[in-house]
Amino acid sequence: MKLFFKSTLFLFLLVFSTEKMMSQSATVLLKDNWRFSKEVKGDAFSVDYDASKWEKVTVPHDWAIYGPFDKKWDIQTGIIEQNGEKEATEKTGRTGALPHIGTGWYRNTFAVPEFKKGKKALLIFEGAMSEPQVYLNGKKIGNWGYGYSYFYIDITNDLLAGKENVLAVKLTNLPFSSRWYPGAGLYRNVSIVVKEEESFAQWGTFITTPETKGNNAVVDIKAEFHGANASMVTEIKDANNKIVATQKSTDSKEGKFHQTIEVAKPNLWSPETPYLYTAVTKLYAADGTLKEEQNIKFGIRYIKYEPNKGFSLNGKITKFKGVCLHHDLGPLGAAINKAALRRQLTILKDLGCNAIRSSHNMPSFEQLELADEMGFMFLAESFDEWAKPKVENGYNRFFEEYAEKDIVNLVRATRNHPSIVMWSSGNEVPDQWGAEGVKRARWLQDIFHREDPTRPVTVGMDQVKATMESGFGALLDIPGLNYRVHLYEEAYKTFPQGLILGSETASTVSSRGIYKFPVVQAKNKEYNDFQSSSYDLEACSWSNVPDDDFVLQDDKPWVIGEFVWTGFDYLGEPTPYDEKWPSRSSYFGISDLAGLPKDRFYLYRSRWNTKYKTLHILPHWNWKGREGEVTPVFVYTNYDSAELFVNGKSMGIQKKNNATPQNRYRLMWNDVKYEPGTVKVVAFDSNGKAAITKEIKTAGDPYKIVLEADRKTIKADGEDISFVTVSVVDKNGIPCPTAVNELQFKVTGAGTYRAACNGDATSLEMFHENHMKLFSGKLVVLVKAVEKAGAIQLEVTGKGLQTGKINLMSKR
Repeated sequence: MKLFFKSTLFLFLLVFSTEKMMSQSATVLLKDNWRFSKEVKGDAFSVDYDASKWEKVTVPHDWAIYGPFDKKWDIQTGIIEQNGEKEATEKTGRTGALPHIGTGWYRNTFAVPEFKKGKKALLIFEGAMSEPQVYLNGKKIGNWGYGYSYFYIDITNDLLAGKENVLAVKLTNLPFSSRWYPGAGLYRNVSIVVKEEESFAQWGTFITTPETKGNNAVVDIKAEFHGANASMVTEIKDANNKIVATQKSTDSKEGKFHQTIEVAKPNLWSPETPYLYTAVTKLYAADGTLKEEQNIKFGIRYIKYEPNKGFSLNGKITKFKGVCLHHDLGPLGAAINKAALRRQLTILKDLGCNAIRSSHNMPSFEQLELADEMGFMFLAESFDEWAKPKVENGYNRFFEEYAEKDIVNLVRATRNHPSIVMWSSGNEVPDQWGAEGVKRARWLQDIFHREDPTRPVTVGMDQVKATMESGFGALLDIPGLNYRVHLYEEAYKTFPQGLILGSETASTVSSRGIYKFPVVQAKNKEYNDFQSSSYDLEACSWSNVPDDDFVLQDDKPWVIGEFVWTGFDYLGEPTPYDEKWPSRSSYFGISDLAGLPKDRFYLYRSRWNTKYKTLHILPHWNWKGREGEVTPVFVYTNYDSAELFVNGKSMGIQKKNNATPQNRYRLMWNDVKYEPGTVKVVAFDSNGKAAITKEIKTAGDPYKIVLEADRKTIKADGEDISFVTVSVVDKNGIPCPTAVNELQFKVTGAGTYRAACNGDATSLEMFHENHMKLFSGKLVVLVKAVEKAGAIQLEVTGKGLQTGKINLMSKR
């Protein structure tokens, strides 16, 4: 039965999670004992090959993030049609200016005591960049194309029981294969799952609740398995590990069990209350032997998409206050790290963000687990290209052979997450033109529907006029518009779905703490220092400033939300400076590459975060040489009016109004003249009473280093990270917003120095070296735990500055 209708869209109660195997199954994480090299001679896959001189690494690993930065890496000369370019130009930092091009080899020698005769084993790759070719004990056992895809190989017949095995993986990154920094290497986890021959199929369990009965949720479980005459018992546990429902099944059909279980008075999952249950599913052989047990965390929630009304979650109309995220983690590169992901999501929670779009690739398992746990809705995306290329060696080379397999793996591996509320089959694909593109869009959407008939599918469309004419946009479950705010009304009237998603919005550019004069709204504005102004009035030729999107989101109920490009700066695509050097990372982020909030963070926060009050003043007030010159003051606040004082003198009261989109969402004093001293803002509540006050002051010379950790206690697991913000203050403790001092970092005790980042898109300093210059008075140092508990100390020094120290702790 077709579950997708254009008139009444998508009403489901869904239950989702990740699968974690226990009992008769064992997961062996291949983290340690890896060797890596790009300088390989001979048959590196051979069992007898001597790799003892190769670099020792742990996986996840990104070989390119260690640099050096150089414009020679992957220089691309061409026309970026989706950006409206007409002539070919040289793009020097488009893929991050890091050495990701080339071939790398990984080798690991390991034993799996859990594997014995009569058992089966699967080798699972969660991400390998890219075109992995996999060898086990000298034999090629498999390969894949897409570097972002999860895949697995059945190694039952090739894994040696009770002996050492040799795994070799060859990865190849071609030039002209990406539009941003893709990373390089085994950048996500590699593991081996050992299970009984009679067992659940990998990624074969799908849980939803398609209906309710009174106050009860009906949990629907479909579980594929291998074997015959088996039975399945399911226990559903609440967040306190209390069993709230159970069922046993002995009848199966075509290798699949189907159970429906009622959960009384369920706690519903949402961004505000991300409540998770656990389903324990046990597979028994005919003789009663337990063959496998799955522990599946899940959430219960309703989603509904209605024409002219929008999206609702658990019966409440909800707008997507979302951001797009590339997969790199700044100074860590593409190598996945859960502490870094958790920090990102913590920052986004403070922003008031409730949704994430994985752009333009498949999300990591860790990111989805955290989204479930912390409460973020998720738009899981698959491809940036289909059959027609954007870059010469992009996904177009794999589309015909791999597209269906990649979607199947994406959906089956992740469909049990409550956070995922929508799929995306593509982003700004050139296939938006013509009949062939319409056929491909329908084909891909049908695959998603077949694998998961409970969620809608979108595409991020930038060629909106073309998709109106061809029928491309009309066939999608959810029409997604990338920018093109001037076409929202026409698209809404033309497309039959009765709603529009801002699948990619804004692309405003700014550099943290950098301000340019005169203050004017501009497109493609460039400066000699290759920075963009943090007055948040500069965008790209195809894009706009945030306020233009806010108007549509607030005034049009049929606009169901937005995903801002981007939540954080990312490596590569240094627009508008992608033809300049040095410039090697983006300016689009609401926060910079180090995760430090830009001014724009507070503009979004003032609208998105309804739980806490926002009052933010810009620019900083250190403008030696600008005395007497016009220096506009902007205030981002969720209050409607405020009064500005400069050195005690009132500059008047400003009130939000509808004169322009900027006047509607910002308070602006455009005629203020700079004089050093104190800027104070008093915001007023709806009754005209002073509600909150904030000051910024002119700082003196840098005097002292100040350190602040996001977490002072971390896990002694060799992976956890404390992110320490480093800044300098003057002798009176006032932050120095223009400081560029070079600092040195030293970590002692039960931790190591991992990296640093200052958020400067033009910096060529390497992240892993133990020194870096401040940018706009700040940077971030990453302190990584070792596998030994104990005290950790970070010491930061700089010439002429009072040393900063912070004590951390790692615990088991």
